[in-house]
Amino acid sequence: MDAVVKNCSSKTLILFVAYLVACLSASFTLASDYRDHPQAKAFVDKMVTEHGFERAYVQQLIDGAVRKQSILDAISRPAEKTKTWGQYRKIFVTKTRTSQGKEFMQKHASTLARAEREFGVPAQLISAIIGVETRYGRNTGSYRVLDSLATLGFDYPKRGKFFTKELEEYLLLVREQKFDPEVIKGSYAGAMGYGQFISSSYRHYAIDFDGDGVADIINNPVDAIGSVANYFKAHGWQPDQPVTYTATVTADHNADIANQKLKPKFTVAQLQAEGYQSSVAIDGEQMATAMRLEGDEGIEYWLGLKNFYVITRYNHSKLYAMAVYQLSEELQ
Repeated sequence: MDAVVKNCSSKTLILFVAYLVACLSASFTLASDYRDHPQAKAFVDKMVTEHGFERAYVQQLIDGAVRKQSILDAISRPAEKTKTWGQYRKIFVTKTRTSQGKEFMQKHASTLARAEREFGVPAQLISAIIGVETRYGRNTGSYRVLDSLATLGFDYPKRGKFFTKELEEYLLLVREQKFDPEVIKGSYAGAMGYGQFISSSYRHYAIDFDGDGVADIINNPVDAIGSVANYFKAHGWQPDQPVTYTATVTADHNADIANQKLKPKFTVAQLQAEGYQSSVAIDGEQMATAMRLEGDEGIEYWLGLKNFYVITRYNHSKLYAMAVYQLSEELQ
């Protein structure tokens, strides 16, 4: 150090020392973003008292969690709320994603067929979900789940309660599955694996579909396929029933009915009376929701049936459900 001092001007030395201080400060900050956070402290207490975790273990995890501004930025501009249907479709229903999907279906044909038999969910729909979520496992996320859930749980008040609960579920999950909580990566919202399950969905719907004793949807496509199918069956998927149909509208149609709620609240007959006519004959007593979407070639009208609503249980967006449906049609 003396040699450095003798050969540097005072200005250079000051800059050098400032650089060292900045590095040390940054290192300390990264390692202790949530050490003294009041909500983080309450979280540690809860995991100890309610779930029997060792305090030192949970505290170590929280101390190591890093606040990521990029996560907060990403959750504030989801594609489902910032893009038209035409723009959204171009992202997910593409020739590349379709060709990759057909390769995925061919590679896992026997597993997909078994999942369809056992759960009643079409192989192409299971594949489309995995295709939209992660390009068939090619892109499962680059954020540590620990960082994502801590950042959103403790620094995103709008949905802090939800993500704190997901952090709780995550620690329970890694304990049950004997995973390393500090290395698992996922989306900015903490979703994991081929099908991008959040922690609570992982615990409730992920299954061991290959019989090796572990429900691993992060590295195992067989478990992932079975788990996606199980999720849809649990949420009411109706085998051999339609998803959605295009529609036309009369000049005096009730525009206020379109895009009201994802869950169907009108019968097909009621929608027809309001000026919405399906392109295919449907039982008038079926429940449906009317949708008005802005496509590349103009306004499109659709009637979403019960199975369309089930797809939205995976991601609460009509654009998402429509992309999954249309990709599944391409795969079929």
